[in-house]
Amino acid sequence: MRATNAPASRARRRRRLELAKGFRGSRSKLFRTATEAVDRARRLATEHRKLKKRDFRHLWIARINAATRAEGLSYSKFIAGLIKAGVTLNRKMLSEIAINDPAGFKQIVEIAKNA
Repeated sequence: MRATNAPASRARRRRRLELAKGFRGSRSKLFRTATEAVDRARRLATEHRKLKKRDFRHLWIARINAATRAEGLSYSKFIAGLIKAGVTLNRKMLSEIAINDPAGFKQIVEIAKNA
């Protein structure tokens, strides 16, 4: 009787096709196409985890810029003022304050202006 690697091969193919569930057409049915699709998806998932951080920082800066311009100050001058004043709030928190507590943000802008 000939010994084959059939159970392991089948399991390997099944695992790969499981990962491709939800993909459209042959990308979820054919082993080779599914393998290529899954490899690409995993590569892009890694890349996009890194890009997400960059995107959020862009968003926070845009929000802070809008809020500081409403107070008559540019974003760069605002951040420079905060650094001189020794304020160590990060951009995420500054944008949250700008949205949820305009009065508090106005005080932070005054601190930056005075510095």
